[in-house]
Amino acid sequence: EHLALIPFNGVIAAGGDVEARHMNEMLTSAFENDSAEGVVLLINSPGGSPVQSESIYQKILSLRAEYPEKKLYAVVSDVCASGSYYVAAAADEIYASRASIVGSIGVRMNSYGVTELMKKVGVESRTITAGDNKAIFSPFEEVNPEEVAHLEKLIGQVHNQFIDDVKAGRGDRLKDVDGVFSGLFWSGEEAVEIGLVDGIGDAEFIATEKYDDLELVSYEPVKSFM
Repeated sequence: EHLALIPFNGVIAAGGDVEARHMNEMLTSAFENDSAEGVVLLINSPGGSPVQSESIYQKILSLRAEYPEKKLYAVVSDVCASGSYYVAAAADEIYASRASIVGSIGVRMNSYGVTELMKKVGVESRTITAGDNKAIFSPFEEVNPEEVAHLEKLIGQVHNQFIDDVKAGRGDRLKDVDGVFSGLFWSGEEAVEIGLVDGIGDAEFIATEKYDDLELVSYEPVKSFM
């Protein structure tokens, strides 16, 4: 008998440090293993892809429903922000260090503009498109308010999905605090007060206090020789 420890380290992205396919395989393995009394998701991640994050979130909910007697705890190391908090919200309980960084419930889309620089050095854009919006928000063109409005609507929809799933996962434990869904983040100590996490503790705390000194066994994806 043991407590399954699943590392969740790095940026969430397809083909990245944390990928839904590999993470879901490890979660399934832990839940299906009769010798695993519980599961600990050890998180140290700034977030990443909302698509990958939602896939892991939904997988956790599915496994919890299939194995109701087996609990999943999310434990925050240094950072649990944005997409990684999205995933953590699916856990039965979340624990963090007092100095952990938790939150950042928001969505961002990065861009830049170089039109003024192009004018200074004598460069012009000669982009040819089929479709009026194919080069939407190009860094080589002036800002188009209609394009900005479209992108704001797009990320707003993703943000609302994020908010709905966090509310569903945390329920009435989450306090109605201004800015909680604004992209701000807090220390683990403050996160307890807000209801973003359930308490202060690490993986050893879970093994000792929840399972009477149960051994922690790390689950890692198997990497091929090639």
